Amino acid sequence: MPYLVIAFFVVLYLLATFFFHIPALVALVYGVLSLGCFVAYAIDKSAAKGGRWRTSERTLLLLGLLCGWPGAVLAQQWLRHKSSKRSFRIVFWITVALNIGAFVYFSMHYAAPDIGTEVAPIEL
Repeated sequence: MPYLVIAFFVVLYLLATFFFHIPALVALVYGVLSLGCFVAYAIDKSAAKGGRWRTSERTLLLLGLLCGWPGAVLAQQWLRHKSSKRSFRIVFWITVALNIGAFVYFSMHYAAPDIGTEVAPIEL
């Protein structure tokens, strides 16, 4: 299921790009923050194994909320980190839903839609 959420978001992003002309910068932001979030999970996993200082769950959740959640999903699956603690997973998926909801809201309210736009007549 986690991979399906990423696939759903990719389709949603492509549709929003087609209909609402979402700037490429948005994809770059998601990519960079996802990579950063994945690295944060990897560092925390290493610290957990080595008994060193850990990244707080609040920080990991905030990174996910701020567009890094695809990287967090991959880290949870590939690194098997933060994937078994039920309370964390519940809050994590709430942040994913909030991020996707914010993406849809901002796409629909602050982008230039093609749907229903009037085309100016060509003057000869």
